[in-house]
Amino acid sequence: MSIRGTLMILTLFCLSVVSAQDNIIDEIVWVVGDEPILRSEVEAQRLQAQAQGVKFSGDPYCVIPEQLAIQKLFLHQADLDSIVVSDNDVMADVDRRINSDISQIGFKEKLEEYYGKPLSRIREMYRDQARNSQLVSTVQRGLIGSITVTPGEIRQFYNNMKVDSIPLVPAEVEVDIITAEPQYDPIEIAEIKDRLRDFTDRVNKGSNFSTLAVMYSDDRNSAKVGGELGFMGKGELMPEFANVAFSLSDPKKVSKIVETEYGFHIIQLIEKRGDRINCRHILLKPHISASERNQALLRLDSIADLIRNQKMTFQGAAQLFSFDKDTRNNGGLMVNPKTGTSRFQLEDLPAEVGKLVYTMNVGEISKPFTMINLKDKEVCAVVRVKSKTKAHKANLTDDFQLLKQMVQSSKSEKIIADWIVQKQKKTYVHIDEKWSNCEFLHPGWVKK
Repeated sequence: MSIRGTLMILTLFCLSVVSAQDNIIDEIVWVVGDEPILRSEVEAQRLQAQAQGVKFSGDPYCVIPEQLAIQKLFLHQADLDSIVVSDNDVMADVDRRINSDISQIGFKEKLEEYYGKPLSRIREMYRDQARNSQLVSTVQRGLIGSITVTPGEIRQFYNNMKVDSIPLVPAEVEVDIITAEPQYDPIEIAEIKDRLRDFTDRVNKGSNFSTLAVMYSDDRNSAKVGGELGFMGKGELMPEFANVAFSLSDPKKVSKIVETEYGFHIIQLIEKRGDRINCRHILLKPHISASERNQALLRLDSIADLIRNQKMTFQGAAQLFSFDKDTRNNGGLMVNPKTGTSRFQLEDLPAEVGKLVYTMNVGEISKPFTMINLKDKEVCAVVRVKSKTKAHKANLTDDFQLLKQMVQSSKSEKIIADWIVQKQKKTYVHIDEKWSNCEFLHPGWVKK
C-alpha cells in the first residue's frame, strides 16, 4: 500500500478517536513515513516533562512533535538494521523512571492522579518510551562510531571560538579525606532490635507495614511512600539486604532483622518480577554518643598531626586508617559521583566538607569534624585540599580535556544532524496546518 493510501486509512480510523485519558478528541498532527503522531502523544510527553521539571527551548507544541518525528526516523532505521534491546534493560530503565517520579511527587497515588492512569498503564507508557530511547541510542552510537580528535583540531576549535562563547569553567577542588566511624552503644543497638521485633509483632497482628514505615523509618526517601523501594535487581541493593529480601516468598511475612552499613532493617516483600524485586522496609539507625564521637575525633587529630609532622603521608594514612573503603583505596582522594572524576564544584561536596574547603589553602589539613556521608551516616573526618582552581574562561592549558569533549560533541552533533537531513529528503512527512507554524530545529520537514 502507498504511503498516501496508508495516510488516508489512518485518517479515517484515527481522526476521531476518543482519548480515554482526558476525554478529548484525538487527532493526527504529523505523519512521518507511514507513522502517525497523535495529539495525545504530544500531550502525554508534555505532561511527563512538566512532572519532571523539564523546560523546553520553545513552544512545546512545536518542540515535542519534532522530537517524536526525529525519534521515528531513528526507530525506522533500527527496524531496517534489525536492532533489538533486552527486556531486562528496558524494565530496569522503567523501574528507575517510576521510582524517580514517585520520589519527586511523593506518593504512587499522586503519580496516578497526575497522569489519570493506574500505575500499570503508566508502566506500559514508560516501557514503550524506554525501549524506543534505547533503540534510538543504539542507532546513534552506530552512526557516530569512534570519533577521533587531534590536538590540532582542538586548538583550531578553540581559536575559532568567539570570546563571548568560550565557556566559563567554575571553581573546582580536589579533596583528600580520612574518615573514622564512631562506635555505637551496644545498649542502644539492643533497644533498636527490640523496637524492630515489636514492629514485626504488630504487623503479624494486623498492623499495616506501610503505616509503620511512614511513622518510624529513618530512611527519609522511602518512608514517605510507606517504605517502598521500587523494583530493583540484586546488584542494586546492599548484599546483606539483597540476600534476605530475595529469600522472601510470602508478602504477608516480615523478614528477620538485617544489619547493613545504613543501620538495621526489617523487610516485607511486595512483588517479584523475574530477577527484580519490589519490597518495603523500615530502617532504624543507632545514634552516636558524645563520648564515642569525641574518641573518634581524637584519633583523627593524632593521625593529622603525624601527617603534618611528616611522619607519614596523607595517602599512606588513608590506606591504613580510613573507614571509607572507596576513598581508602584511592589513597584518600574523593571521587565526584556525578562525573566520575576527582574534581568537585564546592556545591557538589558534602555540605560540611564544602564549608571547610572554601577557606582552606592547597596542602592544608583541616581539624577533625563530623559530617553526614553520601550514605546518610554520621562519620568523623579530616580533609586536605589537594588542588584548587578559580573560576575562569576555558583555556588550552588548563582545560584541554573539556575542550576535547566539546569537539567530540560538536562532531557527533554534526553527524546526527547530517543524517537527519538525508532521512528527511527520503521520507514522506505531512504536518497538520494548525501544527506547522513553527521554527523547527531541522527545517527540512516542510518540503518546498
